[in-house]
Amino acid sequence: MTVNERLLRALTCMMFLMFAMTSDAVGSVIPKVIEEFHLSLKAGGTFQYVPMTAIALGAILLGFLADGFGRKRTIILGLLLYGVSSLLFAFGSSFNFFVALLALAGLGISIFKIGALALVGDISHSPEQHTSTMNLIEGFFGVGSIAGPAIVAVLLTHGLSWKWLYVVAAGICAVLMLAAFAARYPTVTHPSDEPVNFARTLGMMRDPCALGFSTLIMLYVAVEVAIYVWMPTYLQGYRGTHTWLVAYALTVFFVLRAGGRFFGIWLLQKFHWAAVLALLSFAILACFAGSLAGGVGTGVLLLPCSGLFMSMMYPTLNSKGISCFPRFHHGAVAGVILFFTAAAAAAGPLAMAAVSDAYGGAQYGFALATVFAALLFAGLVYNWLRGPAERRLALAGNT
Repeated sequence: MTVNERLLRALTCMMFLMFAMTSDAVGSVIPKVIEEFHLSLKAGGTFQYVPMTAIALGAILLGFLADGFGRKRTIILGLLLYGVSSLLFAFGSSFNFFVALLALAGLGISIFKIGALALVGDISHSPEQHTSTMNLIEGFFGVGSIAGPAIVAVLLTHGLSWKWLYVVAAGICAVLMLAAFAARYPTVTHPSDEPVNFARTLGMMRDPCALGFSTLIMLYVAVEVAIYVWMPTYLQGYRGTHTWLVAYALTVFFVLRAGGRFFGIWLLQKFHWAAVLALLSFAILACFAGSLAGGVGTGVLLLPCSGLFMSMMYPTLNSKGISCFPRFHHGAVAGVILFFTAAAAAAGPLAMAAVSDAYGGAQYGFALATVFAALLFAGLVYNWLRGPAERRLALAGNT
């Protein structure tokens, strides 16, 4: 591995860490926003729904940028949008202004993330190396998920506003923009007769591999988001010997998810990825089903532990989905997968909230999440036994 490839990997890792600081800190920010602006839960939830919707729209509408305008310019453009919108939090004081900034930040995230995902394919020399790199990058995302809520807690402890979290992210973003500008990027050859536009990205949605992996990712994301958006609400009614764990349940989940991704790099070198994911999805299903059967007393233990089993899911599925295609398609297929990712992150919590409100308890929302987990398990068992993508992975060979 060359020095420049190490720099590009480090740059990508830090981009994922940076935006995880803001995206996964939403559970800590929303209660303060509701209190500050006297909002309902539904209105406060726009801090989750709006950026995720913007990411989804940006992914599907602008997924062609990484292939058409190059990885470097795409990454710098996305970082610029994210950095400016994050910095402007320092000058705002109204709820609608902050929501607008989150929409702009979500658009920036979708642009630089697609560029970064395409870049991973450029610097990976095999599908296996691509998957290992994705698990490493998502490990750094997990670290950002831990750092974000911790920064919010420190800010509040010192009497400062939650919005300075975004200013901290803007400072990191400025450094990453300089690194992105200085780095040298591999050259990717495109067929001269193939247009690079929105229609090309939309056409990817009809590809069976892109659609299959996107569906699995959508189910996984709906299960994961159930934890960091609604687990604190579900555990509020707990009364028992592990009361202390309620306050730290989300932190335990994020720590296990981050640590598991670094461990996954080794695990995937020893066992076939499809078998690993099928077994991990069974463990996730067992955690959700067990928490329903045993009630909140069991859920306080099982739900945080599910983070360990979730750790390898997203990076591995994302990597394999992208690796089914040649490099000059990586931007477009990354956009399709990111669209389904963000759509599930927005729609999943809404669906759980609707079910919980309709039946009178958060446990009913988690029953819906358990159905998602069962469908994910069924899909990954089918993938393990039938291997529908193996031929495509072998043919593409990350070329």
